[in-house]
Amino acid sequence: MADTIVLYPSPGRGHLVSMVEFGQLILKHHAPSSSFSIAIIIPTAPFESSSSSTGAEDYIASVSASSSMISFHHLPTINPLPPTFSSSSSPAEIPALTYELAELNNPNLHKTLMKLSESSKLKAFVIDFFCNASFKVSSTFNIPTYYYFTSGASGLAAFLYFKTIHENTTKSLKDFDNKLLDFPGIPSIPAKDMPVAMLDRESKVYQCFVDTATQMIKSAGLILNTFELLEERAVKAILDGQCTPGESAPPIYCVGPVSDGNDGGGGGGKFEHECLSWLDSQPSRSVVFLSFGSMGVFYTKQLKEIANGLESSRVRFLWVVRTPPPDDETRKTLPITDLSIEQFLPEGFLDRTKDRGVVVKSWAPQIAVLSHDSVGGFVTHCGWNSVLEGLCAGVPMLAWPLYAEQKMNRAFLVDEMKVALPVVESDNGLVTAAELEKRMTELMDLEKGRAVRDRVTALREEAAAATSHGGSSHLALTKLAESFKRN
Repeated sequence: MADTIVLYPSPGRGHLVSMVEFGQLILKHHAPSSSFSIAIIIPTAPFESSSSSTGAEDYIASVSASSSMISFHHLPTINPLPPTFSSSSSPAEIPALTYELAELNNPNLHKTLMKLSESSKLKAFVIDFFCNASFKVSSTFNIPTYYYFTSGASGLAAFLYFKTIHENTTKSLKDFDNKLLDFPGIPSIPAKDMPVAMLDRESKVYQCFVDTATQMIKSAGLILNTFELLEERAVKAILDGQCTPGESAPPIYCVGPVSDGNDGGGGGGKFEHECLSWLDSQPSRSVVFLSFGSMGVFYTKQLKEIANGLESSRVRFLWVVRTPPPDDETRKTLPITDLSIEQFLPEGFLDRTKDRGVVVKSWAPQIAVLSHDSVGGFVTHCGWNSVLEGLCAGVPMLAWPLYAEQKMNRAFLVDEMKVALPVVESDNGLVTAAELEKRMTELMDLEKGRAVRDRVTALREEAAAATSHGGSSHLALTKLAESFKRN
């Protein structure tokens, strides 16, 4: 029987791509004659838009075509769905629904693992933390279960220590106002900047987070898409048990950056080449790239502020824009069907900026763009995959978080890693044109942006060293593979 590593990502393009890249890294590490095959179990997410679902399927097809050692296994659609899965579900409800989906999928997961075990020896089960409910299934097969944490070591330090904060207070974090929360190994975080799912201890998803932190400590190991030198203090705090007081720290494996430098299929098509061709015509390090992840959207008022900031700043720009949500101005995720972008921007904006800027609808090949010599700055939503892509390309960042753990990531990027400048929201949550203009000008200025540029350049070299033969991430991956083989 072949030795198989089973990967189980949660829904969401960022979670899927990162875990697939981890699987590809395992195979590459053991090339040319890998001793493992990779089986990836795909849940069907009822709350994903049709465009997101299509993009994921295109990506899966591309990976399948490129490697015979990776197989994908789709779980059946849950039918009927509980009433909690409503078409009117808000983005704030997605974490709770994702946890619930994993629980609902356990019977299908059991059948899939049973089928895989008939032809393969299952050496390890690697799950996304949103798939925490699946731990109950893998334990019935006696498969060692590892967690793949899609954020960095700093985020993991906060997540693990969250259980201790929960045990030491009876208040919800939402009632802490602007109080700073102290964590081992990372900067203090304002309570209001913690993920929304952690703010209300009476909510179901809050308890899911506490349960996941508890279960992670009992796992066979935690796999991180980071490298040790990037987050030294956080890694040390986890290893020393500071984040899990009174309990043994689980093994951690910092194996990143896991990306192979290729952009997955995203529907760029003809315009993908056009935006790269436009970059070819721009001066070195002169363009600011604005992109907010696979789920980030803004309402119309914010889009117009961004446009006005870009126009008044006079910087060159490449801006990825999605159609804003129709009514609810609080929505910052889940793009809807794209319409014409021009109608949501200030009248005449595209014409007035056509000589120094390009607006791309919905998607651009982010890694290729960031790696282009013309790009000198990156306005990012602080999603971890995007952060690492910016670092690996040596591009300094403006940190503009939107959802999930991204406000925490901003603190890590600005205060700890010093690779980004912060974008500051006004009291109503709006980032004004004046704020964006100020920050972009500062980032691109030869003197004001020098410290961040120098730091990013140094970390780009360290990231390459970490993944090279004998580097820290390469050694961690070797140690992880050895633990798989022992199972």
